[in-house]
Amino acid sequence: MPNMDNRGGRTRVLLIVLSTVGGLALLVFFAFFALVVSLFFRSGITPSPLISKRAGVGIVKVDGVISSPEKILRDLRQFRDNDHVKAIVLRIDSPGGAVGASQEIYQEIRQIDREKPVVASLVNTAASGAFYVACASRWIVSDPGTVTGSIGVIMKLPNIAGLLEKLGIKTTVIKSGKLKDLASITRDLTPEERQVIKGVMDDIHQQFIQDVAKGRHLPIEEVSKVADGRIFSGKQALSLHFVDEIGNFSTAVKKAAELGKIKGRPALIYPEKDKITAIKEILEDSEARSMIKFLHLLLRDGSSAPY
Repeated sequence: MPNMDNRGGRTRVLLIVLSTVGGLALLVFFAFFALVVSLFFRSGITPSPLISKRAGVGIVKVDGVISSPEKILRDLRQFRDNDHVKAIVLRIDSPGGAVGASQEIYQEIRQIDREKPVVASLVNTAASGAFYVACASRWIVSDPGTVTGSIGVIMKLPNIAGLLEKLGIKTTVIKSGKLKDLASITRDLTPEERQVIKGVMDDIHQQFIQDVAKGRHLPIEEVSKVADGRIFSGKQALSLHFVDEIGNFSTAVKKAAELGKIKGRPALIYPEKDKITAIKEILEDSEARSMIKFLHLLLRDGSSAPY
């Protein structure tokens, strides 16, 4: 017959262990929650725009590769409709990106600039599509060492025919038009296909040149002379009239306030962020990531791999 005292003892030990683990997990949860709240306020991340009773300058970031214009367009329109925002500064740090996305942002800035002045502030890099975007602004401020320019268009087409042949893989193409499989990655381009793609690239290149010339109020011929994909430093871009002034973010804000006829120091107004975006940015903080790793390692079972 089982010893009741032993059974009761094991039960008490199990309850103590479960209580300890549960209490520790609860403690870690509250510590993590406190960290998130602390980062939320310390990092300046807010789920709503900075509200100010005085006139301000809206700040729109254009960073990373430009692949989709939606967020930037939304931020620009938000500031267009905000009566507190008298001018906008584009804070650009991007190597460029998709042609269509850059053109959409360019056109939107041109339209908004008719209502409110837009100033571009170039940081580390503002090349290719990012320079395209900047040229829609009324005024461009660049750091002296900013890498900018790169007025050109590129398309890279891989060819894996050799690899497929080694693997014994063959492809069969059935098409209704002789150019329907244009730029296929399983074979070389034909002379006719190369000419078609080159024609598209040249047309887009001319669009780029024309929009830069329009935005910078320069003759097309003058822009064309250096529109071969080369890059410039901010200082070189100034001598070519591709930027208007050498300076930093504060210089750009001051110019925007001047163009927006703001008296006194302007408020800096940032785009509204939904709660999910705000929490995501908090969790991307290095300290938060460290806490997540600690929590995972603490509570994972023995069969789990480290986070």
